[in-house]
Amino acid sequence: MNNKSKIWTDSFLEKINGVTPDGKQNHKSVQKMKKLIVFTLAVLTAFGDIFAQPVQKITLAQSIEAATDSSLQAFIAQNTYLSSYWAYRSYKAGRLPSLNLQTNPLQFRRDFTKRYDSYENIDVYRQQQSLYSSGNLAIRQNFDLTGGTFYIDSELGYMRNFGEYNYSQFSSIPIRIGYSQSLFGFNSFKWDKKIEPLKYERAKIQFLYSREEIAEMTIQYFFALAMAQMEYDMAQDNVASSDTLYRIGQERQKIASISNADLLTLKLDAVNARNSLKNAEISLKRAMFDFVSFLNIDRETLLKPELPDKPDGLQISPDVALKCARTNNPDFMGFTQELQEAKREVDRTTKSSNFDANLSLSVGFNQVASNFAGAYRKPLQQDVVSIGFSIPLIDWGERKGKANMARNSLNVTKISIQQKEQKLEQDIVMTVNDFNIQHDLINSAEEALNIATMAYNITKERFIIGKADLNSMTLSLNRQNSAQRNYLSALRDYWQNYYKLRKLTLFDFATQEALSEQFEKIWKIK
Repeated sequence: MNNKSKIWTDSFLEKINGVTPDGKQNHKSVQKMKKLIVFTLAVLTAFGDIFAQPVQKITLAQSIEAATDSSLQAFIAQNTYLSSYWAYRSYKAGRLPSLNLQTNPLQFRRDFTKRYDSYENIDVYRQQQSLYSSGNLAIRQNFDLTGGTFYIDSELGYMRNFGEYNYSQFSSIPIRIGYSQSLFGFNSFKWDKKIEPLKYERAKIQFLYSREEIAEMTIQYFFALAMAQMEYDMAQDNVASSDTLYRIGQERQKIASISNADLLTLKLDAVNARNSLKNAEISLKRAMFDFVSFLNIDRETLLKPELPDKPDGLQISPDVALKCARTNNPDFMGFTQELQEAKREVDRTTKSSNFDANLSLSVGFNQVASNFAGAYRKPLQQDVVSIGFSIPLIDWGERKGKANMARNSLNVTKISIQQKEQKLEQDIVMTVNDFNIQHDLINSAEEALNIATMAYNITKERFIIGKADLNSMTLSLNRQNSAQRNYLSALRDYWQNYYKLRKLTLFDFATQEALSEQFEKIWKIK
């Protein structure tokens, strides 16, 4: 039997302890009422065993901590960040010198090939057998400013011919230094340097944003369970109350102080109360299952939410919230990234439609000999200069059309970003306004709950002694239940708005701490 039922029973005993409506002692009535109390206690005990398994209490803070650490959504957020992390690592690796070995260790050919016979002045097919082998070791370094590539390489080749004339040759390039780039073309390195770090920074704060989204979802599941628990507790109290009132009604009908219609109504209330308790039990189990499934813990676990204390009068300035959001919100950083990517596409399509020239320079040494040592003896200088041009002549406007499309897409992107920023800022301001008035709503809901509880207790006492009718009793009970629901809803809305603001701004207004400062701490723990 819970505390509410015990208090109600004690009050009830005081009211019926042998006092009749005319104020005289009635021992027979007292005995019947005591039997009624014993029956009521048995009913309460039976319903109290519905959840006989051990129940663990859990606070809102514990729920959020468990969800952000172990829920499936937390694993998705972690792996999404890690994917972006390795993409950024790949970009950084591409900015460092790379060492590559390209080799063709063995190539053997035996076939007929066409040759020119100078004596007969004709082409003839002759059999040829040859063995080839080659390797190239190169160090390359991309240069972001110009979009070119420096390289230093060394190369060695071997060739062996079989047949009428057998001979071998080694070809070497001991060292060669070169540089190549497009003179007027698209410089992807420059744009990557602008966009890739931005993408990674966004990925980091997106991870924090996802954690706050998980916290926001946790609040929904937590208060859904709390609401189901409250409905179940009220249903238990209602069963005890309706059964007791029905027994009182039976006794009062014997002295003609209550009509048969009112007695049937009391009996119907008792039956409906039991049905409501069963429905509340089903709803509670469903809410419990949803909650523990979201937390990704054992589904047989029974949890009882402990409601957070009534919050203090924290007030948030819309200007401060907007400032924090512009600094920390990943959507604002995403707008910058989206704009840069659109500008990159304009640059790429515009330059691909214009005149372009490619430059390639290399200076080194090479030598050919019949043996390996001779291939590296007294190498000769090798100089290579190559300039190539790409001039679009007639493409029927294809390149120009793509460039115009990219420019139009850039304009659309700018307008779209402006609209998204306005919508996001409006959402932040409205959430701040909702949050700032939520504290007053909680106080009002608490006051209404206290008044409704007092009114119900007074009406119940008056009904027991026959000074209040059944309709007043039912109306008072409904008002008390409604006040309890309103208080819990106000408390839920407060925390939902608070964590939504944390998500939108990535700022903890209670501790005045930017959540971005927690990133390194989170991943050190992991």
